[in-house]
Amino acid sequence: MQLRTDPEAPAASGAEVVAACARQAQRAAPTLATASDEAIDAALDAMAQRMTGAAAEVLAANTADIAAAEQSGMTQALIDRLRLGEERLAEMAGQLALLARVPFPARDRVLEDRPDGLRLIERRRPVGVVGATFEARPNVTVDVASQLVKSRNAGVLRTGSAALRSALALCDQVIAPALTEAGLDPGAVQLVADPRRDTAVALVQQPELIPLVIVRGSGETTRMLAAEGARHGVRVLAHADGGGVLYVDAAADPVLAVELLVAGLDRLGVCNRVNLLLVADNVPDRLYAALLEAARQRGIALSLPPHDHPLGHEWALDSGREATLTVSRVTGPAHAAHVANQETSGLAATIVTHDEAAANEFLDGYTGTGAFWNASTRLLDGFKLRRVPETGINVDRVPGPRGPVTFADLYLRQFVIIPAHWSCG
Repeated sequence: MQLRTDPEAPAASGAEVVAACARQAQRAAPTLATASDEAIDAALDAMAQRMTGAAAEVLAANTADIAAAEQSGMTQALIDRLRLGEERLAEMAGQLALLARVPFPARDRVLEDRPDGLRLIERRRPVGVVGATFEARPNVTVDVASQLVKSRNAGVLRTGSAALRSALALCDQVIAPALTEAGLDPGAVQLVADPRRDTAVALVQQPELIPLVIVRGSGETTRMLAAEGARHGVRVLAHADGGGVLYVDAAADPVLAVELLVAGLDRLGVCNRVNLLLVADNVPDRLYAALLEAARQRGIALSLPPHDHPLGHEWALDSGREATLTVSRVTGPAHAAHVANQETSGLAATIVTHDEAAANEFLDGYTGTGAFWNASTRLLDGFKLRRVPETGINVDRVPGPRGPVTFADLYLRQFVIIPAHWSCG
């Protein structure tokens, strides 16, 4: 997990770097696959303890990352993603401790005792080695690693140069020692210590070594990696675009509507923030004005009709204009759901209303990943929604894990047939 420092050594290609990490993870994978529940949870508890015990080393690395980011001109919204602190480390430690208390899904589930005297069982098996590439959020290093360990999968993690010092510190000071302490192979979680872009591409090109890759990020790069993975037979769980929708219905509680708008604008660089505000035509002028004023008081610039951009334009990705909110009028719940379906990524949408019929019309019409009634789109987050960290949010429109992907989703389904009078496992 160390950076290459020998200037005389020939540079390995991105594919070679990733393959070397994948082979190490592959060799270590059996120790996770066969580990007891107690050993897995002991590793997570050890990570939690080391998160605070190694805080000085981790924060020093993060400070160096932030200094380099500021010098490079990175926006404040992105630096907010990059920044750790004692409070954030304590929160991460708490999440690890909670994850260690989450029950494991049953390995086997009896589907049927068949008329022919055989029993059909569905068995969960680890994938083996799972890859992950993510943006400049060092906490994701631990989020993903912990989910992989809990699911008994080895992993190859990759991040860019902005968060690499922090990620290295977390791997070297927290993750690897915790695995060793629990009697597991520390090689099970590998970090690609080469931030070149071609290592991200190589991660989705090696199906024999890394059959599944989680891509966290937004925009064209993520879409490119998903397409590249598809060409090479690698299953990619990708989150390319975000942006939450808040629809204020005519029957909305004015106080709640403003509260949910403000709650959805608490962090501007995250995918599940309110990006598009839809207001019913028959909402009173007083409430419409109150919503706009609440946004302005938070320093938010408003993009009002007529718009010179798509309604779903994701401001979180627009450097220098992150503090922007698109506002548009709609005729009612069905129109709002249609706009959210057609104009946005389909990440999350909320209706604010006291009218149950209007709520059902909106919830039935909206086909996105998270549909909420009188609740913030910021809830579409692994820990907030499912009480465990996520590896990422998948917004695919095909069968498979959708929404926040957690350890319970990272498995292969196997069908096992045994004589009905026998037990299995």
